[in-house]
Formats: sequence, structure tokens, C-alpha cells
Amino acid sequence: MHFTTETDGSTARITVHGEIDYDTLPLLRTAAAGLPASVTDLVWDLGHARFMDVAGLHLLFEEQSPEGPARRTTVTNLAPQPLRLLMLATDVRPDLELTRLFPDTPTALLDD
Repeated sequence: MHFTTETDGSTARITVHGEIDYDTLPLLRTAAAGLPASVTDLVWDLGHARFMDVAGLHLLFEEQSPEGPARRTTVTNLAPQPLRLLMLATDVRPDLELTRLFPDTPTALLDD
């Protein structure tokens, strides 16, 4: 697994290439934590992450550290398996607020 990071003003995009699992989770957390304090929007681009296990849920839904800057986290370009995992997780835990990760997606599409 590898990733690329692009920063444009207050937005950072981390593009993951490979699987997201417990072996890769620490590296991805470190990448997010290492972003400049001026970054207020973090976009996880998962178009090249064809597999994600529960570690990906921890990455996307973990609470922000009170010491770090407040950031809005969103996801784009989900492959079918990670999207299915997110849908299953929110079926079990509706409090995960899937719509927070997809702010531009109509709720009706997420309910299908």
C-alpha cells in the first residue's frame, strides 16, 4: 500500500493505493496527523483502495484529537467493496452518520 498527499489551501487529499487494513492503518493515521494545521478539510480518495476492512472504519469515523486542528473528513471515489462495508457498518450503527462522509450525495442514494 502507498498513498499520495496533495494540499491545496485548506484542503488536503490523501489518495490511497492498495488495501486499508490494520497493517496500513498506522501509516494512514500518521499521514493525516502530519498535515499542516491550516488544513481544515481532509478528503480520503479511495478510488484505488479496492479493499477495506474494519480498520478503514476506524480511520474514517474516529474522533478527532482535542490537541489537533478541527477537520472535516469526507470520502470520494469509493470502490464497491469499501462502499458496501460502509453501508453495512451504518446498518449496524446508524450513529456513524454516513452522510457526514458524503456531504454532496443525496441521502436517497445512500438509503438504497
